[in-house]
Amino acid sequence: MPRTATFASAMRLWSGMLLASLAVLLVSVLLGGAESTVAASWQALWHDVDTPMHAIVWELRIPRSLAAYGVGGLLALSGCLMQILVRNPLADPYTLGLSGGASVGALGAMLAGAGAVVTTLGAAAGALVACVAVFVLAHRDLLSRQRAAHREDATDLILIGVMLGAGFGAVVSMMLVLAPDRNLRGMLFWMMGDLSAVADPWVPIASLLAGVLLMAPLGRPLNLLLRGEESASALGVRPPLVKAAIFLVASLATAVAVTTAGTVGFVGLVVPHALRRLVGNDQRVLVPACALGGGIVVVVADVLARIVAEPIQLPVGAVMAVIGVPTFMVLLVGRR
Repeated sequence: MPRTATFASAMRLWSGMLLASLAVLLVSVLLGGAESTVAASWQALWHDVDTPMHAIVWELRIPRSLAAYGVGGLLALSGCLMQILVRNPLADPYTLGLSGGASVGALGAMLAGAGAVVTTLGAAAGALVACVAVFVLAHRDLLSRQRAAHREDATDLILIGVMLGAGFGAVVSMMLVLAPDRNLRGMLFWMMGDLSAVADPWVPIASLLAGVLLMAPLGRPLNLLLRGEESASALGVRPPLVKAAIFLVASLATAVAVTTAGTVGFVGLVVPHALRRLVGNDQRVLVPACALGGGIVVVVADVLARIVAEPIQLPVGAVMAVIGVPTFMVLLVGRR
């Protein structure tokens, strides 16, 4: 049974995380290369119009920081929802193969010379196909309560998702081999998680806001669904509709994140785990908290990617892996 929270305590939590979000976004905007001091960045943020530093701050750093926040929030939201859907704490967009399917769809559209909209639709289609394939191969009906009631163990879903992810990875490797040389470096950085070429940060930000608003009214059904689909149905919840909403929101969130930043792992796994230990398993509180916490984590990782090896910018996905692996091990050992 999830630990319940009062509205006042939830508001305090969300307000604190929102303030932390604004703080890390400001730090991300102010920190740059060795030739860019914090004072110069602050001056360019509010004054010094029509200067090179003003252009760097407003045209490069702010869009990149906002995109990092949106991508992190989308991945954490998707991971939280997938863990509810399969009732397994190891589920996230990467272990279930959603990100691999999205990558195949997005890279296929890129190789065909498609624009941003078609690339996003290709990624969404790939993520949806991957999610359906996991359930079909595991002989689980995604929207049926009767079949799922007899299959409480979701280990088979995780294993099939991992195998599908490996298969999608092989397809991606072949696409990279066939890609023109002039596009290869950019595609490789994109596969490792790259935010340097973000042009429009409002797509992931708007998608994150839409995802949270769509799932917020389902907080109570999500809590009941965790107790089992039979129990949830007896208490007035319609599991097929709730699961369909989870399926669509998680897949589309993963697709937008992948088309924006490429492959950024561990966010959907680590952030829900950490916040669940902090705030409990009340989905009415946890789902919005994951959206905020994921954004904070990826913005911090992006700042490190920009300044650790300056002037070289590291892929944010690689930095996130360096952060995510030890963090998850610490959480796992602490849980035991």
